Parts: sequence; structure tokens; C-alpha cells
Amino acid sequence: MESSDKPKGKLYLIPTTLGDNEPLEVLPISIKRVIEAVDHYIVENEKSARHFIKKIYPRKSQPSLKIEVLNKYTEPETLPSFLQPCLEGMDVGVISEAGCPGIADPGADVVRIAHQKNIQVVPLVGPSSIVLALMASGLNGQNFAFNGYLPIDAALRKKAIKSLERKSMDSRQSQLFIETPYRNDKLFKELIKTLAKSTKLCIACDITLGTEFILTQSISEWQNSSVDLNKRPAIFIIQG
Repeated sequence: MESSDKPKGKLYLIPTTLGDNEPLEVLPISIKRVIEAVDHYIVENEKSARHFIKKIYPRKSQPSLKIEVLNKYTEPETLPSFLQPCLEGMDVGVISEAGCPGIADPGADVVRIAHQKNIQVVPLVGPSSIVLALMASGLNGQNFAFNGYLPIDAALRKKAIKSLERKSMDSRQSQLFIETPYRNDKLFKELIKTLAKSTKLCIACDITLGTEFILTQSISEWQNSSVDLNKRPAIFIIQG
């Protein structure tokens, strides 16, 4: 455990918007206060993080920002150094590409290290597409699981879909998953071909945006419906 006479800074987990809408339409004023005070950031994408910070607090000096990038290409051994400002008494903010840091997001890795170093982790309120989709689905919000991305290989993906459907039927557990937006339409077609006609499917896309679409129907009903999901961030939820 780290020890020092100097108080440590805090690690703030700062949610962002789920699309190109005005941040303070969906984020509380507490986000603005933290952005005003913090100069050290760990972000998934530097360009979009700087754009977000500027929209939240236009008077923030961009040259004063110290930014570390945390994504799938970041070497794990570099992560502890990202928290050095906290050990020196300065606060650090974690900003995801969209939604809440640490939820389907690489930010969880640095949060784990913060706990090991006895750095206080402060999660801030903001939109999570996973939670909002489940809220609006009408499916089981007492027992659910988020499964991330399904396999790309067609045979493995079909097997995964059937496995999630069985799990849902056995335990009445809502099963949530996502897909790369340009492959959404293909996944939708596979779902309505593979799942039982009575299984419920919720599709929630463009959450919080003007083009928001959220609908839950049985597979038999979806087979008579059409929806364009191409390049639209979406959450899929099934319950057998």
C-alpha cells in the first residue's frame, strides 16, 4: 500500500454524452464543477475528450491539460504512472468515449489500480446506455447480465445467441449485448432467424438523442417489422 504524509488526490469517473447532444442536457452540474477543477485526465480518445471538456467548460485552458490515453493499445505496465498525480495530491479525471467510465470500457483497469494504491474513487452521475436500455425495455431488471460483443464468426455467434436464450429461459435473466454499429442490421437478422418466436427482444438505439428508438417485441412480431440500425449505437436485450 502507498504511504505518504501528503493527502492523495481523488480519481473522478466522469460520464460523457452518448452522442452529439448538449452535455448539460443529460449531465448534472457536478460534472462541470469537476471539469473546472481538474487538469489531469485519463481518456479513451484525446481529441474527443478535449472537445467534451471544451463544451462543458469553454474557458478551460486546453494547453494546461495533462492527458494520458487509455485504450486497447495502451501497455498495461504504463497504467500505474497515470495515477502519479493522485499520489502527489492532485485530482485526476477518467473520461470514456461515451457513457460511463469502467462500464464496457477500459477505464476499469486504472480504477482497479487506484484501489490498490488506496486512492479514493469517485463515480459521477451520468448516462449509461446499458442501464437506460434496461430501464426502458420492460424486461427483467432484477436479474440481468451484460455480455459485451458476441463472436464475429457466424457459427459461434449463432451458438452464443442460443446459449444466452437458454440461460434467459432457465433463470428469467435478461441478457444484454452489443455489436459494432455497422454490423447491427446483420445481427438483427440473425436474431430473428435464430431465436424462438416467443422470445422477447428489445432494441434500444441512439439513446438520449433526437433519433432515439426503443422497442420491445416478441421475435414473431419483429419478423413483421423493419428498422434501420446501420451505424446507430445500439443495445440488444433478449428474454426467453
